[in-house]
Amino acid sequence: MIDSFGRKINYLRLSVTDRCSMRCLYCMPAEGVTKLPRKDILSYDELFRIACAATTLGIEKIRVTGGEPLIRKGISPFLARLSGIPGLKELVLTTNGLLLEEMAGELQSAGVQRLNISLDSLRPELFAHITRGGDLSRVLSGIQTAERAGIPIKLNMVVMRGINDAEIADFVSLAITKPYTVRFIEYMPVIRESNWRSLVVPGREILARIGRRFSFSPLGLGDLSGPAREFRVAEGAGSFGVITPISGHFCDGCNRIRVSSTGMARGCLFSLTETDLKPYLETHDTVGLQDALAGIISNKPGRHQISVTDAEHQPFAMASVGG
Repeated sequence: MIDSFGRKINYLRLSVTDRCSMRCLYCMPAEGVTKLPRKDILSYDELFRIACAATTLGIEKIRVTGGEPLIRKGISPFLARLSGIPGLKELVLTTNGLLLEEMAGELQSAGVQRLNISLDSLRPELFAHITRGGDLSRVLSGIQTAERAGIPIKLNMVVMRGINDAEIADFVSLAITKPYTVRFIEYMPVIRESNWRSLVVPGREILARIGRRFSFSPLGLGDLSGPAREFRVAEGAGSFGVITPISGHFCDGCNRIRVSSTGMARGCLFSLTETDLKPYLETHDTVGLQDALAGIISNKPGRHQISVTDAEHQPFAMASVGG
């Protein structure tokens, strides 16, 4: 389906839970967030109906997110149901990796075609600081298990000046020795802390730093690609990408909509406009559900209003809207 700005919308981010086993610095405040009552979280059947309705509108890629999707019981059978939807070309999942060692095999069997794993430091103490208690060794073991299971891997690093930006070259080195895609993501002021501007490392600076150590060349983007600019490292087994939501808006090529675990649909992460899908789910109004999703696509904003100097949105936890 084509939106009002001529963009082909073929990618749905579908959250299955607001809960997470980490509390990353850039995702939520130190005190955490209030967990939603379980009755407010959509059932797997309701989430599946949303996915089916979305594919009838031209959605070809679904990314399952959270919170942390792997902590929700029954996630693997649900993923298997999604992978069988006619017309769906790509099923991927974003995870913090803590449960991958136990679950990688069943995710592969369920039809998950790629994992995006949040990994913001390769240093155990710093990783624990960023995630407020996460165990790096457990995540790295999970990544190795997923690799052995044959699932392609992307590693997502949110670059924060003065915190983990000294590790940029270390992450690129991973893409030389392993067939991973490493993605560097500009820090976004989701929770609007007072010093957020000082944490942003612009994409051009990330590329300049990489260029001082490594030779690389640009890669083309596929029809279902996300917002990253992708590059191949010379003589490397993998690649890396840079996502610049702050310094270089990718909005003119955005192909995504998202639905939260409570059934709130929006066309942009920073949009103040949401559509509640629950009434259509409660009445089993398939046509109404399709029309509501079509409305989200048609009214998708041309761009968000966040820049290096301004952030006018209301603060929120990423887990609440689907990471």
